[in-house]
Amino acid sequence: MIARAAVVGLMRFLVGGRAFWVGCRPSNRQRIYFCNHASHMDSLLVWAALPDTLRPRAHPVAAEDYWGRSRLRRYFALEALGAVLVRRGGGAEALAPLEEALDAGDSLILFPEGTRGEDVLPAPFKSGLYHLAARHREAELVPVYLDNLNRALPKGAWLPVPVSASVIFGAPLAVEPGEAKDAFLARARSAIVELARGVHPEATDD
Repeated sequence: MIARAAVVGLMRFLVGGRAFWVGCRPSNRQRIYFCNHASHMDSLLVWAALPDTLRPRAHPVAAEDYWGRSRLRRYFALEALGAVLVRRGGGAEALAPLEEALDAGDSLILFPEGTRGEDVLPAPFKSGLYHLAARHREAELVPVYLDNLNRALPKGAWLPVPVSASVIFGAPLAVEPGEAKDAFLARARSAIVELARGVHPEATDD
């Protein structure tokens, strides 16, 4: 689709979005890519960083209250990105569209923090990732760290600034047998923290 190719080209022109596969390689296997959340461009950048062959079945998860706010935004999210729109704060019902995509064998790009942050390290994760991972063990969980996106599109900004951003894909993980929700979410967050400290060794949770 021309619109999707244009999005990829625009993202690479504006912020670079170079992909670094440090813990895994691109694969046709069903995956849940879970990422830190720094800007409204996060979904676009991760999606654009995937190889052409993987993008059609990789769906960014986007907040309906933002991407569905106008007809143009909704069209862009659904038609150009193939996004799955969810209601923030919708509880278990909010996961239904994500379950449908996973049941169809597709992959997801999601942000377990639930909202954007301004720190180098991610905030604690909400429970949605755990529930999806526990119910869809066939899907490989891949941590992704987005570097410099909070500088490329600062909170409140309308246009990106010329900053080179990176997308770093880490080693896959899975819910261990008998693993409690909080333990899994902490371990999943730690996987992204480890990727972050690879480029920001000074970063702390203080």
